[in-house]
Amino acid sequence: MNNRNGSHIAIPTLLKIEEGALAKIGTYLKENNIEKVVIYFGNGLIDMFGYKVLDSLKDAGIEILEYCELDTVDMDDIIQLAFGLPNSTQAVIGLGGGKVIDAAKYMGFLRKLPFISVPTSASSDGFSSASASLLINGRRSSVPARLAFGIIVDTDVIKSAPDKFLYSGIGDMVSKITALYDWQFEEDHGAAQVNDFAMMIAKKAVNSFVRTPFESIQDKIFLKELLDSLAMSGIANEIAGSSAPTSGSEHLISHALDKMSEAPQLHGIQVGIATYLMSRVQNHRYQRIHTVFTKTGFWDYVSTLNLNVEDYKKAIDLAPSIKPFRHTYLHEDQYRELAKQLLDEDEVLRKVFHTA
Repeated sequence: MNNRNGSHIAIPTLLKIEEGALAKIGTYLKENNIEKVVIYFGNGLIDMFGYKVLDSLKDAGIEILEYCELDTVDMDDIIQLAFGLPNSTQAVIGLGGGKVIDAAKYMGFLRKLPFISVPTSASSDGFSSASASLLINGRRSSVPARLAFGIIVDTDVIKSAPDKFLYSGIGDMVSKITALYDWQFEEDHGAAQVNDFAMMIAKKAVNSFVRTPFESIQDKIFLKELLDSLAMSGIANEIAGSSAPTSGSEHLISHALDKMSEAPQLHGIQVGIATYLMSRVQNHRYQRIHTVFTKTGFWDYVSTLNLNVEDYKKAIDLAPSIKPFRHTYLHEDQYRELAKQLLDEDEVLRKVFHTA
């Protein structure tokens, strides 16, 4: 809610990012006076993590009204599930990857119930965002929701996920560099107004992350920094009232690839590649981005994916139509042409792509 005297924003009441957090979930919720919950797990996750969570809740005296695995982000399914929730539900918990987090988040939003976000991978900032990516008439769309009441992340669980999810999270986190530059570009062209505080929070998040020393992406400090920074990104969007602080032209390329491709890569992988490309277009911090992607092994992973450069060229042309109301670098012809030229000429990108 905005008024003349200032802004009122939502922030998570409960934020725990630590080792062994799943076994303490009952204690965390009890401390926040939540006693009756519904839990949705990602596919196959009841066997992996479910019993630890269920035991923790039972030990804390929390009643589990319903729990099941959920594998749909279809809007119609989610509306039906939301309005089928028991009336005594005090919170909706989503545990898993992006799909179940988005579904549970939207159910909480529809029913005006607190949503508890429990991600099992660090593949994007979706676990901390106020929007949900759902299927509407068979097409993936981003819809407004509400910031999570609680975010609980077990770093042991994050560490156990395949490395590709970490690479995806790294790509999504580093993208704030180009997104913020796009946002400033929009203001300079009279197409947006930058919120200075949201800009500061997002900058602090990404700068803190890219400056974190590490030996391995499995290092405790590195994982904690990645997750903290992804969580801060969600707060920056909440302050801005839009995704502009964390999503610019690099995200438009990824969304375009999602629309075009039968089997898109992980969101943060596509975003990361597009981030390096757009940093070259913007002529802004591309060396830092290249260093992070080299040291973390992001580029090594991406080079195994057999990506087609022509797909990215088509995505660049499609990008402005994804969000026609914005004015990123890709909304101008000259920069789309430069981006396509760089796909062919940049030495780093030439190693990543395979020509048709």
